[in-house]
Amino acid sequence: MSARSSLFPEASTGRRRQEAMPASPAWPPPSALVTGAAGGIGRAIVERLEQEGAEVTGLDVKDGFDVTDSAAWESVGRFDLACLNAGVTTGTASMAELTDEEYRRVVAVNVDGVLFGVRRLAGVMGDGDAIVVTASLAGLTGVESDPIYALTKHAVIGLVRSVAPQLEEFGIRINAVCPGFADTPMVTGEFRSALESAGFPLLRAEEVAEAVLLAARSDGTGEAWIVQPGRRPEPYRFRGIPGPRVPGAEGIAPPPL
Repeated sequence: MSARSSLFPEASTGRRRQEAMPASPAWPPPSALVTGAAGGIGRAIVERLEQEGAEVTGLDVKDGFDVTDSAAWESVGRFDLACLNAGVTTGTASMAELTDEEYRRVVAVNVDGVLFGVRRLAGVMGDGDAIVVTASLAGLTGVESDPIYALTKHAVIGLVRSVAPQLEEFGIRINAVCPGFADTPMVTGEFRSALESAGFPLLRAEEVAEAVLLAARSDGTGEAWIVQPGRRPEPYRFRGIPGPRVPGAEGIAPPPL
């Protein structure tokens, strides 16, 4: 069984792999999906896509769609662009005080919700379609104020980078956007006050939405786009992993995993 068919069982339907690079995404996308559509960033993504002329379907737990329910994803069909944006925080920094419920909720929404979405979309999307996942700078660095949130965003970026090659075989691109601290209800309480006291600028939701559009239109795949106030969004440059130094094995790359 191939890596693709084991991760995405819906895709084992005889669809032909692409012999060349996927087609450039249609723009504006005729149809688009946004999860977490009622939140600050989700709402901004919906509005920005509608400004571009896309027909947008917004899904949110407030409207009865639970991204953590794998069965719910079976009702989702093909879209030219899918923005997997739903996410939550634990709101706690202390590992000693973290409850099972807090841990399971944030992992379910931030990781399961993305994986179930990607799995379903991999089976119904086609050449030229694109997926953009809302990750976070927390997926590229440590976050003392919410370690479990950082855990989930590291997982999401790892998934995007790892699954990109197999989706590309079917003409589907997948990228992540990694915003810094944004002016949304997720940034609250003492932490928001500390940022404001320090004069640290917060991203506007509209800036994140603009980055989503850039990532969606990118010819690349498996990218993690940095989004910071006052900077043009751009793909993060991951450093390569140091190779072995065993005599006779210098410079030898491992086979595809």
